[in-house]
Amino acid sequence: MRIDVLGAVRALRDDGTPADLGGPRHREVLARLVAAGGRMVATDTLVDDLWAEPPVRAVGALRTFVAALRRAIEPDRPPRTPPRVLVTEGPGYALCLPRDTVDVHRFEDALARARRTPDALADLDAALAAWRGPAYADVTGSAWAQRERARLEELRLEGTELRARLLLDSGSGAELVAELGAHVTEHPWREPAWGLLARALHRAGRQADALATLRRARTMLVDQLGLDPGADLRRLETDILHGATTLQSPRTVWTAGLRLGPRTTVELARTLALAGGDALVHSRRDRLAAVQAAERTGDIDLTARVIGAYDVPALWSRADDPEQSRAVVAAAERTLTALGTDGPADLRARLLATVAVESRSADLSGTGSRRAGQTAREAEALARELGDPALLVFALNGVFLQSFTRPGLAAARDVIGAEILDLATRHELPNFAVLGRLIRLQSASALGDLDAATAHAEAAERLAVSTEASLVPVLTGWFRARATAARSAAPGGPAAATAAAHYRAAEDALAGTGGMPGLHRGLFALALLGLRLLHGRPAPTDPALDWGPYRPWTQPLVLLARNRDEAARTALTMAPEPPLDHMQEALWCLTAHAAARLGERPVAARAATALRAARTEHAGAASGMLTLGPVARYLAEAEACAGEG
Repeated sequence: MRIDVLGAVRALRDDGTPADLGGPRHREVLARLVAAGGRMVATDTLVDDLWAEPPVRAVGALRTFVAALRRAIEPDRPPRTPPRVLVTEGPGYALCLPRDTVDVHRFEDALARARRTPDALADLDAALAAWRGPAYADVTGSAWAQRERARLEELRLEGTELRARLLLDSGSGAELVAELGAHVTEHPWREPAWGLLARALHRAGRQADALATLRRARTMLVDQLGLDPGADLRRLETDILHGATTLQSPRTVWTAGLRLGPRTTVELARTLALAGGDALVHSRRDRLAAVQAAERTGDIDLTARVIGAYDVPALWSRADDPEQSRAVVAAAERTLTALGTDGPADLRARLLATVAVESRSADLSGTGSRRAGQTAREAEALARELGDPALLVFALNGVFLQSFTRPGLAAARDVIGAEILDLATRHELPNFAVLGRLIRLQSASALGDLDAATAHAEAAERLAVSTEASLVPVLTGWFRARATAARSAAPGGPAAATAAAHYRAAEDALAGTGGMPGLHRGLFALALLGLRLLHGRPAPTDPALDWGPYRPWTQPLVLLARNRDEAARTALTMAPEPPLDHMQEALWCLTAHAAARLGERPVAARAATALRAARTEHAGAASGMLTLGPVARYLAEAEACAGEG
């Protein structure tokens, strides 16, 4: 059986004939389970996703859909034998199919491989060719499908541009001119696409056209966004003007070909991770390979040590690669079970801390979140009993990452950051001293104490020189842009355009490092929106601004700025509760602001309830990278709308 969702939802038997999936609800159930990527989806979640107002017998109807789907996708299953594809798992259902039998998973895997190695270009070609239209094209009106469509469309555009880059890097690509020309016409705000088109024109011997393309991109960005082109486009123009014969992207050499044991591999991966950017991505991949190699030996102690050795400081609450993180968590849980409660306390503590660190809150269900919080507390307790400062700071890192359980906890996180900083300073653990400073920077930023946050930023930058933590000045650059944005709203402060330019410079610096996994997408657009709200202006409406994972909460305000009030109302009512991460206060404030603008009292009341504990904080500032202004402003709007003032 093969399932396709990159277009209309369909299932094809092994001989290529289509399976009769039934009506729209049947196909939506199957599609929702595909989107879960093999994970269980609770019955309650499925009901909420299928119906805006579930009927009285919704659960019974869902069971009927599932039974019909089972008959369609396992037609030869003998009576009274358990299903093997659409299975009942705990309180819900899961789809158990190899990833290569589902087109969206083949696409995601091909894209991931192509990011790592140019040898995967053929797979990426095939995966892009498999798109038959918008993802989940016939699942209309469902919030989950809209979110997935937006996410996958962004990946498709990235895949298109990555394919072009790999071809150009390999020495070909002149034939891409027409394709890339159409691409930039359809997506004019994607700067990498302009650069690729210019490179293709250069490869075709059309240097004058390549320069004209880059100048057209600059004119468009300046005239319509008030922004200068990024560093990559400027560098490309300089290379063409200076008559460079080839315009290839820089390549990084890795040690992937060496045959190393799991202990050596994980130590090398740990060292590479501290460089951030692409090094972090590669190190995490190698770390997982080391864990899997250790498990294959059957040596439980070795596996525990390999898993726990990767004690790399982690600042961001969104998993950079959720699938990879889940694999590490699953290995750690298996090893904990094998060790038993009487196993070595230091190994158990490291495994528990690993579960807490890898189980980033933005990617967890309620049960998973509770488990992650529990492992964080257990790891901390064991580390304190053992009196091991290196183990304790690692455990406290997990406690920090699991401290985003609700809005308004910046002060509590500052306490965690202060202890990490104290321990790391006293026991000469410089990488965790950097982490402590950055946590305290974020906390002070959230509490509106820009002087304290600036002091922590400067101290982190000094530490970064000795630890070679190249990402630190990038993050502190974002903080300084956030501070400029806040001051631009005060009398006598800098102009809003100056703040926007600072955000753009911070974005360019982050992109220049290869990005920070789990963080980069949508950040610049959200920062611009926050700047506009600080100045009482409507949301930016540029169609190609990348809203990334924040789209469901920004879309109502973008639609309001386009005077599409009813569409904005629909988008607002379909927006889910914000994930429990650094941006939750910001996203709740966007919800509150849109609800107040639209007079949606129930939504405003929910937002007010969520935001009361954060009334003294600044929205978005817990990231240390942007601000929407004081939470109190948005809380007052929500309470007034809800009649609670």
